[in-house]
Amino acid sequence: MAGDIPSDLGAVALIYFDDTIIVVDKPAGLLSVPGRGADKQDCLSYRVANSFSDALVVHRLDMATSGLLVLARSKASQRSLSLAFATRKVRKRYVAVVQGCIQPGADEWLTVDLPIQVDWPNRPLRVIAPQGGQHSVTRLRILEVDRQRQTSRVELEPLTGRTHQLRVHLQAIGHPIIGDVWYNPDAGRHTATRLLLHAQELCFAHPLTSAGIQFDSPAPF
Repeated sequence: MAGDIPSDLGAVALIYFDDTIIVVDKPAGLLSVPGRGADKQDCLSYRVANSFSDALVVHRLDMATSGLLVLARSKASQRSLSLAFATRKVRKRYVAVVQGCIQPGADEWLTVDLPIQVDWPNRPLRVIAPQGGQHSVTRLRILEVDRQRQTSRVELEPLTGRTHQLRVHLQAIGHPIIGDVWYNPDAGRHTATRLLLHAQELCFAHPLTSAGIQFDSPAPF
């Protein structure tokens, strides 16, 4: 790290920073960037900018999702990281708890390859669209099955970056995420007070040194 650790990020945990990048852990319930309206101006980018005036957004997480985000500290760094995301050179892994017992495999990764598009009558929701949807691929690995609660803990790796991709893909295979008020019609069966989806791993080449770096954040559920 470079310099003193800021103390005014609120509930945002500072994981790492140097002169080029900032890595933080976003809490669930906080917007990544400002939304429309005066009541939606408090967000991760605003809080980080209070301590790092040069912070630039590179990617986002849904408001309901917690976990790791990287921000850039220069236009050059932002361009480099944005290109890495666009060309799938950033490895992102999530953990989620989903409804239903998925048959576990021997550390086997399963692939969900289903195109997604905006559900225009119900924006901002997304739907599976075999005709005309955007190519969307998610890898999935079962970590644990709780037969008493009828839930499964899974690790997820999105190979594409569509809006709501993980949430839509899990709904499509019959295992919506616990706490998902948009894509889980049976959400009331469980007592989760938040969406049980967390961005737990981020791995990419440092935009200045090109060295591979990895950050990890255990799921808070």
